[in-house]
Amino acid sequence: MSDRLILASASPRRADLLTQVGIRFRAVPANTREPRADEGEPPEQFAIRAALVKALDVAERERGICLGADTIVVVGDRIFGKPRDDEDARAMLGDLSGRWHRVITGMALALLEQESVPQGWSEKEGCWTTVETTRVRFRELDRGEIARYIATGEPMGKAGAYAIQGVGAGLVDSIEGSYTNVVGLPVARLIEGLRDRVVWPGRRY
Repeated sequence: MSDRLILASASPRRADLLTQVGIRFRAVPANTREPRADEGEPPEQFAIRAALVKALDVAERERGICLGADTIVVVGDRIFGKPRDDEDARAMLGDLSGRWHRVITGMALALLEQESVPQGWSEKEGCWTTVETTRVRFRELDRGEIARYIATGEPMGKAGAYAIQGVGAGLVDSIEGSYTNVVGLPVARLIEGLRDRVVWPGRRY
């Protein structure tokens, strides 16, 4: 088995976070469509399900421990994924203006080669899942600010139509919880999961 984590994502933000904390990995994007939440499905459950779909897709093709992650933004009972276009981004940002929202990231580690399961891996199915929630409050935004932010192109491809690590930092008034979770990967929670379940030669993660 490879001593490297396999990131089941093409996200440069998640790759940057793993590199920043010294986790060795290689990226193999999942070949799956973005899932949709079922009616009445709790957002935390949906985020975990979406992450697990990605992790299992790559685990079926690659040798090693595969990490899937999915980040959503929740306002009230509405789930915001990535905007479809500028109009969708404008609507999302307008709804977030002046309000608290939740950023939820589901994570899944999958290892389907049972003969090579590392010491400490206790999940019978070869999977481990967790979820992290961070509360974020936007300041009041006027239509001009929203239009200028959309014009940067940054909202596209981002859950909730903003990137806290970029120009979108100026939209945020306050945050409660994990900053890296809002970027796209709750790094501390991931390290705990790897440390408790995986022992690779020479390091704990």
